[in-house]
Amino acid sequence: MTTESTNDGDALPRWYVIQCKGGESFRASEHLDNQGYEVFHPVLEVQKRRRGKLVWVAEPLFPHYLFIRLDRLASNWRPIRSTRGVLRLVGFGHEPVAVQDALIETLRDRVAADTSRERANVYYRRGDLVEITDGPFRALQAIFDAQKGEERAIVLLNLLQQTQRLELPVEALRKPVS
Repeated sequence: MTTESTNDGDALPRWYVIQCKGGESFRASEHLDNQGYEVFHPVLEVQKRRRGKLVWVAEPLFPHYLFIRLDRLASNWRPIRSTRGVLRLVGFGHEPVAVQDALIETLRDRVAADTSRERANVYYRRGDLVEITDGPFRALQAIFDAQKGEERAIVLLNLLQQTQRLELPVEALRKPVS
């Protein structure tokens, strides 16, 4: 991360990094926002398997970290340390270090571009070995070929010495246990 040195006379708001307690970056972001601070907590939508189904969940781009915009003179820095989920402001010694505005803008642009794209299956990639968990082909292994919509997948299954293309629900697939 590129940083800028801060000047005590500099009253312009700057971005700083907050380290959060493990798994509490969403809580810290919410509580800081409720206190009136400008917070940037970049998250991405990723596909995860939950209770046998593939679901989309928001995960932090930087686990355990978020950004806060503060004015060196006008902002009240004291409540930040005692905010639920916050561990500390990142800095050198006792001095927090500012992050360049350009870095924050680049991150915002990347997150916005990611969320504007149509969701694609990121759990399985073309060529991945998958196990079929439901239906007449249960317990057989196949090769993931393509996503068809959000809930269907095309797999290649070797039956009788020929490769067959099958369309199955994505939830009927899993990565084989090694």
